[in-house]
Amino acid sequence: MSVINYIMSLGASVMMPIIFLILGLLIGMGWGKSLVSGLKVGVGFVGLSVITQLLSDNIGPAVNAMVKTYHLHLYTLDIGWPAASQVAFGTSVGAIIIPLGLLVNVLMIAIGTTKTLNIDLWNYWHFAFIGSIVYFATRSFWWGLFAAVVTIIITLVGADRSQKKVEQFYGEDLTGISIPQAFCVSFIPFAIAVNWIVDRIPGLNKVDIDADKMKEKFGVIGDPIVLGVIIGMIIGVLAQYSVAKILQLGVILAAVMVLIPRITGLFIEGLSPISKRTQEIIKNKFKGRSFNIGMTPALVIGHPVTLVASLLLIPIILFLSVIIPGNEFLPLASLSGLIYIFPLVLPYTKGNVLKSLLVGILSLVFGVLSATALAGIFTKAVNVVQASLIPAGTSSVASIDFAASPLAWIVYEGVVHLPIIGGILLTVFVSALMYWNRVQIKKGL
Repeated sequence: MSVINYIMSLGASVMMPIIFLILGLLIGMGWGKSLVSGLKVGVGFVGLSVITQLLSDNIGPAVNAMVKTYHLHLYTLDIGWPAASQVAFGTSVGAIIIPLGLLVNVLMIAIGTTKTLNIDLWNYWHFAFIGSIVYFATRSFWWGLFAAVVTIIITLVGADRSQKKVEQFYGEDLTGISIPQAFCVSFIPFAIAVNWIVDRIPGLNKVDIDADKMKEKFGVIGDPIVLGVIIGMIIGVLAQYSVAKILQLGVILAAVMVLIPRITGLFIEGLSPISKRTQEIIKNKFKGRSFNIGMTPALVIGHPVTLVASLLLIPIILFLSVIIPGNEFLPLASLSGLIYIFPLVLPYTKGNVLKSLLVGILSLVFGVLSATALAGIFTKAVNVVQASLIPAGTSSVASIDFAASPLAWIVYEGVVHLPIIGGILLTVFVSALMYWNRVQIKKGL
């Protein structure tokens, strides 16, 4: 545990440059190029962290003001993903998740059931989280391990099946890159379903507005920087801020809209040399086979539609949370992380703003119900791992990431409440999924 905790305490900004340096050396890029590539990725994570904190620091007070003004009080408190990640690595399952994840990944590559090599080690905490809460619920290391492996397999298959769309939508810079992040993969089914339904509704199926068309149709108002100001001012008005604070929030969100895409460009710069070199090696040494490098969704969260949809979702989900029957969870601390819903949604909606926003709304409706359902075990786990994370006077806590993931809820329910039947069904499902993915890979898809 102490070794794992030390590695994870370095954070993504240190971990990923080290991983990129090692990977670069292994594929023959040399020290200089490997180091520069790794450092660009590390600097990208630092920049992203700064901007995300800026967003959180300014959205947080506005959200709290809305909660007080409109009496949006619910029973379960959102304490954010940092608490979830501590729960993830706070058990024996979490302690071995990195070697376990790599082992499962390599075995799947060997038998042809995935073509993604997932080097996004930082986000392995999602696998550890589901394994850990199952462990706390069942007191069984093996059931926790089983839940983690099921999540790993589903995530890798989801990354494979979405890779071509990711490449087509985000551009050639992501050639051979997939996104095996469990939270992102969770929302692919919602994207497919909403896309299919909207395409069959007269009128709605004619609404085709993406980032470029926003600028064409709405002129200066469709520019992301101006949209940031408008959305920021709307949130400020809803929070009943003064005129000065409304304007300040508008400019800050405009800055977020501009700076996140520029910062994520550093990830692409760092990744590109390694990606190109890897593809060359694959073509020369593995003729007839192709592989993808599994990378963080931070590569693509700077897309204008992601940012617009994420900011619009904030007031929408706050009010929906209060009226959704059975919900007890109010998203607060996790709101700045809503951008991670969309990296694998946009390739399916083709960046359509309406469809993407509808996917976001549907995802969060199910998400808050999932967080409510997992709040009991989440709270128990936090009390065991680090009780100080729970504010005084609070008896129930949860988080959007990863507790609001339908994938986390399905695996947890299947293992904990139907241990034998659920275990058999999940085993059959992931086995069928791997077989299907192998068939698709053999077809070159």
